[in-house]
Amino acid sequence: MTSELSRRVGAIAPSATLAVSAKAKALKAAGEPVIGFGAGEPDFATPDHIVEAAVAACREYANHRYSPTPGQPALRDALVAKTMRDSGYAITPDQIVVTNGGKQAVYNAFAALLNPGDEVLLPAPYWTTYPEPIRLAGAEPVILQTSAATGFRVSVEQLEAARTPNTKALMFVSPSNPTGAVYPREEIEAIGRWAVEHDIWVLTDEIYEHLVYGDVEHHSMPVVVPELADRCVVLNGVAKTYAMTGWRVGWIIGPPAFAKVASTLQSHQTSNVCNVAQAAALAAVSGPLEPVYAMHRAFDARRQVMHGLLNEISGVSAIEPQGAFYAFPSFEQVLGREIGGVKVTSTAQLADLLLDQINVALVPGEAFDAAGYARLSFALSDDDLAEGVGRIGDLLGRD
Repeated sequence: MTSELSRRVGAIAPSATLAVSAKAKALKAAGEPVIGFGAGEPDFATPDHIVEAAVAACREYANHRYSPTPGQPALRDALVAKTMRDSGYAITPDQIVVTNGGKQAVYNAFAALLNPGDEVLLPAPYWTTYPEPIRLAGAEPVILQTSAATGFRVSVEQLEAARTPNTKALMFVSPSNPTGAVYPREEIEAIGRWAVEHDIWVLTDEIYEHLVYGDVEHHSMPVVVPELADRCVVLNGVAKTYAMTGWRVGWIIGPPAFAKVASTLQSHQTSNVCNVAQAAALAAVSGPLEPVYAMHRAFDARRQVMHGLLNEISGVSAIEPQGAFYAFPSFEQVLGREIGGVKVTSTAQLADLLLDQINVALVPGEAFDAAGYARLSFALSDDDLAEGVGRIGDLLGRD
C-alpha cells in the first residue's frame, strides 16, 4: 500500500534505556519516591568554565550563523590535540566530523560505511543503539555472546568463527556500556591484528575513555595497531567525561575519505552542530581536567560500594566494573522465584516488578541482548545508591 509507513524505520526498537529513564522520571514527577539506576548520564553539573564559554559564545554574532558541517575549525584543531593527549593517536583535522552527540556519530559512521548485505560483528551485551543503524543501512548485526565468565569480552576465536565473506566491520567498545568491561592491551592488539589480516573495519567507541578504575588502563586500538588506522573509525564525545549529555556534541575520527562521506551525509541531515554547544565542547576538551578527575573519584567510590552491596543480595552476583559507570549483575539465580506474590521468569519482568513494588528503576538485560542480567548506573548520589540497592536487598533478601 502506498500509504504504508517505512517498514525499515518501523522495525527500529525504541531505546530501552531512555524508556526506563522516562518512566522513572514520570513517576517521580507524580510524587513517587523513585530511585533511578537507568540513566546513562553523570549526575554532576557541567563544569563552570564550560558553561561560561557557552554564555560568551551566545553573544558572538558569528555563532548566530551557519558554520562548517564537519565542525568549527577551532574545535577540530582542539580535538586533534585532545586525541593525542588522551590516547596518543596522531590525527589531522580532515579526519574529524563533529556530530550532534554520540548517537549521530554512530548512525553516520555506519551509514557511511555499510552496504546492503554487509555483516557487522557485534559482541553482546551491547549498547541498545548499535544494532539499529546497522539494520537501517541494510546490513546485518551478527551477535556474539559473552558473559561474566569471560569478563564480558569477546575473543579472537569467537570473531574468527563468526567471520564470513560478508563481514565488513566489528563494533568494538572498551570501556563498555553496559558491562563496565575494559579490554587489556594484549587482547586489543590481538583483535586489531585479526581485523588487519582479514581487511575488516573496526568502529571503536571510546566515549568512556577517561572512566577506568584501579590499575586498569584504556588503550585506543589504532594506537596499539597502527596499521589498522586506514580501516578504523573512532567514536567519541563530551557527554560522559565532562557531564555534558544534554549539550549533544560527539565526533567521528576516520580516514579522510571516510570523514568526507560522513560529512556529506550530515550536510543533508543537520548541517553544523549548534555553535554554542561547539564552543562549550572546545572549552571542555582544551580546558583543565581537574573537574574530570573529581567526578572520576566519586564514580570510583560509588563503583566499589555498589559492587559490594549487590553481592550481598540473595541470588545476585556481580563482577567488579572496570570502567564506565555501570554495574551489570546477574539475576539468573533470582529467576524462577516468587517475589512479592509474583513468579519472576525474566529480568524484564523483574525490572517491572522492582519499579512497581519498590520504586527502583533499572534496565533489564534483555535490552542489551543479555537475558538474566541487568544494568544499574552508579552515576547517582551516594544516598540514592545505598537506598536503591538497599530496597532491592530488602525485597530479594540477603545472603
